[in-house]
Amino acid sequence: MPPARRIVGSVEARRQGQDHQGEHGGPEPAAPPAVRPVWWVVAAVLVAAAVVVAITRRHELVTAVDLIAHVRPSRLILSAAFEAASLLCVAMLQQWLLRAGGARLRLWGVSAIVLTANAIAGALPGGAAFAVAWVFRRLRRWGVGQVLAGTVLAVSGLLSGLSLLVLLLAGVLASGSAGPVAGALPLVIGLLVLAIVVVGAAVGLSRFPRVKRRAWRVWRRIGLRSRRLFELEESLTQLGRQIRRTRPGVRPWAWPFVLALLNWGFDLACLVAATWSLGIDVPWPGILVAYGLTQFAGSLRLTPGGLGVVETSLTALLVLYGMRADQAIAVTLLYRVVSFWALQPIGWASGLVLTLKRGGATRKPEPGPEPEPAGEHERAQEQEQAQEQKQEQGEEGQGDERQGRPDR
Repeated sequence: MPPARRIVGSVEARRQGQDHQGEHGGPEPAAPPAVRPVWWVVAAVLVAAAVVVAITRRHELVTAVDLIAHVRPSRLILSAAFEAASLLCVAMLQQWLLRAGGARLRLWGVSAIVLTANAIAGALPGGAAFAVAWVFRRLRRWGVGQVLAGTVLAVSGLLSGLSLLVLLLAGVLASGSAGPVAGALPLVIGLLVLAIVVVGAAVGLSRFPRVKRRAWRVWRRIGLRSRRLFELEESLTQLGRQIRRTRPGVRPWAWPFVLALLNWGFDLACLVAATWSLGIDVPWPGILVAYGLTQFAGSLRLTPGGLGVVETSLTALLVLYGMRADQAIAVTLLYRVVSFWALQPIGWASGLVLTLKRGGATRKPEPGPEPEPAGEHERAQEQEQAQEQKQEQGEEGQGDERQGRPDR
C-alpha cells in the first residue's frame, strides 16, 4: 500500500477554508499547493537510479518477470482481497471520527473519498497536500463543519502513524537477534518500558483534580504561544468534548486504534499473500520489519506514491532478510501492482462518480463554527492570565485562613 494513502491531515486545509468563506458559509476552493522544484529533482534522481539498477541487474529483473508470469491467480485474488480490507479499515476509521463529531456520512461515500484521495496522492508530485485539500473540500460540501473536517484528518493521521510504529516495534521484538535491526532491540525495549511508565503515571495522576487543572493550564499556555497551535488545540478540544458526550471514557478510542492497526495489518497480509502467490517462502518475522521500515521511508513523500523509494527499500530489506535478489524484486513488483497501480484507475473512477453525483455535491453544508475573530487569540491570552491570577489569589486566601484558624 502506498504511504501516500495515510493522509496526515494538517490544520492548514482547515485554515484555508476559514480564510476563504463563500457566500453560504462554506469555503471557496483554495488554490492548489505549489509543487516545489525539489520534487522534480528528487524524482529525476530516483528515475535515473532506477534505470541504472535496471541495467546492472537486468538478469535478476528477467528472472523476476518470469516468476511473476507463473503467479497463482487464486492466491493473487487473496492478496487483492486483503488490500480491499485495508482500504475499508481506513474508511471505517474516518467514518467513526466523523460520527463521533456529529457528522452522519455513509460508509460508501467515505470509502469513495479514501479511494480518490489515494489516487490523487499517488499521481502528483506533492500529491498528499492536494489530497488533503480535496478531502477537506469534499467533506465541507457534504455538510461537515470546518473544524471537524480538519480535525478528523489530523486525528486519523495521528492514529495511523502510531499504529505503524506499534507494528514496527512488534516486528523488531519478534525478529530478536536476527536481521539488520538486531542491535536496536535493547533500545526498543527501553522505549517500550519508558512509554508504559509515562502512560501509567499520566493515567494515575489524572485522577487528582489539582493535577488535571495544572495540566490544562500547561496545555493552554502551549497554544497561546502560536495562533496555529491555538487553532489546533481548539479543534482537538472541541472534538474531544463531542466524543466524551457521545462515547464517554477511554475505551471507545480502542476501536479506531484497532481500525488503524488493521489498516496496516491487512496491507502487510497483502504483501505476504503476494509472496505466497509466487511460491516463495515468507521470511518471517523479518518481513514485518521490512514492511514497517519501508512504509516509514515511503512516508517521506519524496516522490508521488513513494515511487522508487518503496521499491528500492522493500527489495533491499527483503534481500537482507534472506531472499534472493530476483525473488525480492518479483515480490516487490507484484505487491506494488496490487496495492498501488491497480488502485489508481479505481480511485480516479471513484472521484468521477463523486463529481457527477450532484446529490452529494450540492447538499447544503450544516452551519459550522464561525471564523475566529482576529483578536480571539489575544483575548484568550488575557483570560488565561486573569484566571491564573484569580486562582493564585484564592490559594493565598485559603492559606491565610488556615494559618489564622485557632487549634481546637
